[in-house]
Amino acid sequence: MDADEKIVRKLNFMQKSVSYLKSVDSASNELETNYEMRSAVERNFQLAIESAIDIGEIIISEEGFERPEDYKTVFLILGKKGIIPEDFAQDLSLAAGFRNFLVHMYEEIDPDILCTFLTERLEDFDEFARYIAKYLSSKS
Repeated sequence: MDADEKIVRKLNFMQKSVSYLKSVDSASNELETNYEMRSAVERNFQLAIESAIDIGEIIISEEGFERPEDYKTVFLILGKKGIIPEDFAQDLSLAAGFRNFLVHMYEEIDPDILCTFLTERLEDFDEFARYIAKYLSSKS
């Protein structure tokens, strides 16, 4: 499987996770009371963010860009190299921080933070997917 195929596979998986997240009613208090829903939201956020990071790492490797220091830097490099806009790269670097919080500080996640990400950050994934699709089409 070549790099472009890996990217498309990761994009599809990311969109599957995001589709689930879009189906969640963030206005209800279920994230506080429904353990299964909360767990599914946390996990799908983690998977969507990790998919975006993986896509960035594939592009960085294929293009021979500098090696990222951490997950946040993956997006910053994509911005610096013009794959995504730099201001958007700054926004996405916050998602990498959220991923670290989900993975390492899971016992401290406030349902309000999940609601904020559900209502304010989901479109970032769609925007990222559009930039990556544009990148892929520019290669052919």
